[in-house]
Amino acid sequence: MAPSHLGRLTRRTTIKAIGGGAGALAFAGCTETEGNGNGNGNGEGDMSGDGGDSESLSGEINIAGSSTVFPLMSAIAEEYSAENSEVSIDISSTGSGGGFSNFFCVGETDFNNASRPIKEEERNLCSENDVEYIELIAATDALTVVINNDNDFATEMTVDELAQIWQEDPAQTWDEVRDEWPNEEIERYGAADTSGTFDYFVENVQGAEAGHTDDYQATEQDNTIAQGVAGSEYAIGYFGFAYWFQNQDQITPVAVDNGNGPVLPSLDTAASGEYQPLSRSLYTYPSMSSLAEDHVADFARYFVDQSDNEQIVAEEVGYVPATQDVKEAQMQKLEDAIEEAQ
Repeated sequence: MAPSHLGRLTRRTTIKAIGGGAGALAFAGCTETEGNGNGNGNGEGDMSGDGGDSESLSGEINIAGSSTVFPLMSAIAEEYSAENSEVSIDISSTGSGGGFSNFFCVGETDFNNASRPIKEEERNLCSENDVEYIELIAATDALTVVINNDNDFATEMTVDELAQIWQEDPAQTWDEVRDEWPNEEIERYGAADTSGTFDYFVENVQGAEAGHTDDYQATEQDNTIAQGVAGSEYAIGYFGFAYWFQNQDQITPVAVDNGNGPVLPSLDTAASGEYQPLSRSLYTYPSMSSLAEDHVADFARYFVDQSDNEQIVAEEVGYVPATQDVKEAQMQKLEDAIEEAQ
């Protein structure tokens, strides 16, 4: 069965990490919205998307996967539900891998959100269960390393220093990473191994051969990471940029030095490619069988249509919107898939 939901929340609640947990959401009918309801990429257009007809569309849409994509999908689903009262959308934060393995590739959900591309073993599992799908780019993220606001020594770190903290055999105290740092135990909060963020961090920071420490608080709930780091002076964590973006007073981002000097995570540095190696694409995967249903196809069109909406994607959630060229290419890819499915 599809992942269960915990209740209906507003867009702000879904991404206000410090305030409390929100691991799943459901949207239907009179979902509360914020803002003026506009959004064509500059905040001045019609939010109706390409195909919404609230009088004729009905049905359920079940979505699982990445906690990083979760706030973006939730924000867009909230807008869509306000215009399509008979379409119920349930979104759960299960981690990219947890969503693929436990729900999507066994045919239980209509979409899987992911913060990295689908893996070979997941493709094989989908194939075994006759689940066909397409890959759609949702946005660009600046994967963010965060420290406690009282930490004034580790505000800039090299990729190698991050690797020392997070590899399988990690540094145990801060002065093991850099001599002048305090002899205090490092308290780690990070993504669970079912998370695409975990996979991306391993591959792009410490490297697969160095692995990932087990000596940390692992979770699929990014709000738990934010709370842990905010509550401990010598803590460190990592997650999608949106969770820092919405809680900027609570925790401090680390400027990452990839060899050309420290660069803070931001929408600008992610868009330009300056923030390396932690800038990454985010994805959603609709199944072909689900796209055969009109209400699912309509929501998929709406999602892609809003992918360049700066008001939602950048200003409210905290990711880099798609360019016009990327959006048009994704829409054509989607339309081709819908035509094939239907």
